[in-house]
Amino acid sequence: MSRSSRRWIGLWALVLAAAARAQQPVQTPVQTPVQMGAMDSTDGSPAMAAGEAMGARMAEDAHMRLTAQRRGSAADTARAQALVAEMRRALAKYQDVHVAEADGFRRFLPGVKQPIYHFTKWQWGLEAMFGFHPDKPTSLLYREAPDGDLVLVGAMYTAPARATEDELDARIPLSVARWHEHVNWCLPPRGATQRWREVQGGHPVFGPRSPIATKAACDAVGGRFRGRVFGWMVHVQAFASDDPEVIWSVHHHGEHGGP
Repeated sequence: MSRSSRRWIGLWALVLAAAARAQQPVQTPVQTPVQMGAMDSTDGSPAMAAGEAMGARMAEDAHMRLTAQRRGSAADTARAQALVAEMRRALAKYQDVHVAEADGFRRFLPGVKQPIYHFTKWQWGLEAMFGFHPDKPTSLLYREAPDGDLVLVGAMYTAPARATEDELDARIPLSVARWHEHVNWCLPPRGATQRWREVQGGHPVFGPRSPIATKAACDAVGGRFRGRVFGWMVHVQAFASDDPEVIWSVHHHGEHGGP
């Protein structure tokens, strides 16, 4: 695997590991990407993942950037409907999570209780850096049913950070979906993994739940500021509902009856 590929995987591990901590207490020791076989792509050293990145209500804030919503058209609606139909056709087999695992999807932090479980296929994530394939999402999204079974609710697609909004619109119309990226994270110094547990004023010092969102504030606590943690991503909840408000909602993990 190339150095750039390893770095790509490392960043993605950081984001998903943070998401997986969504319902864990702030003081709980966090998992490291080393335990997931990943490295921090920003410097090649092991990185801790903490807080919640994708487990909370999706809204534009200091740590989240959304694409601007465009005026819709009949063509956009038709394209979005065609995408959902293609997803349901191509991904229906993954309603059996064992089929997904047999096809190379790997679950993040299986020992951690989560509102939504991400099963990621690195190969398809790398392919998404160069083009959009509705039948090849970076991650499959599952919700745990009351009986413990995992229920497929949708998929997550990714795009490189360098992608323009016009390029994202070409993949999925921005009048229908809003892509998001994780921004303005303050990370602990290299090697200081224990500092992920630090709390000030009831808030984590580091990660996406921290009030710190500027380089100056991050420097003041001895952290490493990252203006962008990863590239663009979007959740399409094609299996959660027939309601477009649910399928394309920027809220997830339980919002509107979806994940």
